[in-house]
Amino acid sequence: MPLSVCRLCLQAFACFQRCGCGASHIGAYIWNLPDAGSRISLLSSAEPMSSRKIIHIDMDAFYASVELREQPHLKGRPVVVAWEGARSVICAASYEARQFGLHSAMSVATAKRLCPQAVYVPPHFDLYRQVSAQIHAVFRRYTDLIEPLSLDEAYLDVTRNFKNIPYASEVAKEIRAAIFAETGLTASAGIAPNKFLAKIASDWRKPNGQFVLPPHKVMAFLETLPLGKIPGVGKVTLKKMQSLGMRTAGDLRRFERGELLNHFGRYGYRLYDLVRGTDERPVKAERERLQISTEITLPEDLPLEQAAGHLPHLAEDLWRQITRKNVEAQSVTLKLKTYDFRIITRTLTYSSVLPDCAALLQAAQMLMARVPPQTEDAFRLIGIGVGHLVPKNQQQDLWA
Repeated sequence: MPLSVCRLCLQAFACFQRCGCGASHIGAYIWNLPDAGSRISLLSSAEPMSSRKIIHIDMDAFYASVELREQPHLKGRPVVVAWEGARSVICAASYEARQFGLHSAMSVATAKRLCPQAVYVPPHFDLYRQVSAQIHAVFRRYTDLIEPLSLDEAYLDVTRNFKNIPYASEVAKEIRAAIFAETGLTASAGIAPNKFLAKIASDWRKPNGQFVLPPHKVMAFLETLPLGKIPGVGKVTLKKMQSLGMRTAGDLRRFERGELLNHFGRYGYRLYDLVRGTDERPVKAERERLQISTEITLPEDLPLEQAAGHLPHLAEDLWRQITRKNVEAQSVTLKLKTYDFRIITRTLTYSSVLPDCAALLQAAQMLMARVPPQTEDAFRLIGIGVGHLVPKNQQQDLWA
């Protein structure tokens, strides 16, 4: 009987059937092999270049680590990166600060109660961008398939890399060593067959480590994976999963696609694939942007009012980008992502350019007021962007 090979568990199964592991795709056909053993041997000999090799690089406490590099006398102390103000929220916390329960998106008022001895430093986003550019220069020595997620993390597809290194683990090791040598900062890495698994893996050996998740170990790894480790599963979703008796990805895998759709809406479709280790999303190379934007993924789902606490520092960060690029903007967009991955956007367009950062912040706050408060909604991402860009001092009204 002609056989196929499952790309996830490497088991043999009849062509035009699905593998018993539950994978949602059919692997490469290998015809007329006498038994599964010889087929698996053939597949193994084709490694390490027979499947995608994705690396997720995540800098360790990036903003705080940059500040500690610039102010080495603070090393060993709990350091918090945040603006002044009673309603300010934490941008980043050093590992020493995290031992007291401090984390990004926490209010400064709460942080001061938990750790009165913490040292607070204001963020320096221009410096963070400079360091991020150094890190991306390291990435480009190995691949041009780089998908930035933020200043401090990115996906890399190194299946075919410029140095022809066959093992993604070696690529990750070299990249991490180069980053440390050139910036003095440490990075963690996850290596896996797809983006979903690589992101989970990068958190497994933090800080300053890497974790490899090869295809044949995916199903066993997911069987005991706590649901809270799945990107996108926040407190609200996790609570609902637990009420259904789910504790691990393995538990979730025992539910049919339709059941997950009923319980979690559209996100249920994605969950069905994720807990089977399936994520076909490609690594999207960076493209020239038609607008300028900044956003933050919150470490925990927040209600609308708390998410709005990030607007002042997002506006300051965005205004620095506008100034540096020597452009002016006539539209402002607010972006919110809910716990179940629904995207909410609101846009304001003006007849003239935004004069300053205060006007940008005011526009963002006006847009936030247009979002109807839903008590069941919690938000995992907030961002603002500007469009209708014109070169600074250009004497042309696009809306005349």
